[in-house]
Amino acid sequence: MFQTEFEFTLPCGYLDEEGNLHRQGMMRRATASDEIQPLRDPRVQKNSAYLVIILLARVITQLGSLSQINPKIIENLYATDLAYLQDLYNQINRLEHDHAIVTCPECQHEFEVREPVLGGL
Repeated sequence: MFQTEFEFTLPCGYLDEEGNLHRQGMMRRATASDEIQPLRDPRVQKNSAYLVIILLARVITQLGSLSQINPKIIENLYATDLAYLQDLYNQINRLEHDHAIVTCPECQHEFEVREPVLGGL
């Protein structure tokens, strides 16, 4: 079966205004619309680095007991958690064949080579 949602645990966690820590969450695979729609947002047009904030707010479907995920929540994540979520996003949205096993012609040692992430976060 094709998996469309993925569980995660944030390294640090999101601390809400009441002091509750939210670490467990779910992220879904991105659609083409998820990647295109944020490009129209004035915040992204003004600062392209903001794309990751809006994109993650669209694909994170659950974070602890929060009823809704929005860009403000993503903005307030610790940098460690933001980096973790960017890596997770890239992992679940890349093609299965993003790497190859190659053999060194001189020593015959086999190793894995990763292809660059297209567009990547």
